[in-house]
Amino acid sequence: MKIYENIINHKVNTITADELVKYAKQFNIAVTQQQARKIAEYLRGKNVNIFDDKQRAQLVKQIAKAAGPETAREVNKLFIQFTKQ
Repeated sequence: MKIYENIINHKVNTITADELVKYAKQFNIAVTQQQARKIAEYLRGKNVNIFDDKQRAQLVKQIAKAAGPETAREVNKLFIQFTKQ
């Protein structure tokens, strides 16, 4: 499953605001365009492994600083959806 993880992590690390909003809607998660833009800017080039609980938790903390705690919780739900196999 390492290939699957690599594909998902690559997508997360290169996601655009529009893609993030699209995925959020698909999973019924509330993220505004402005929040998605901040999150996408933060994620770009970070090379984070969302399958690693510690790295994902650290990322969510950073997203909370950039876009607020409620948005961070919503994005974490999205990440969890991505990591389900």
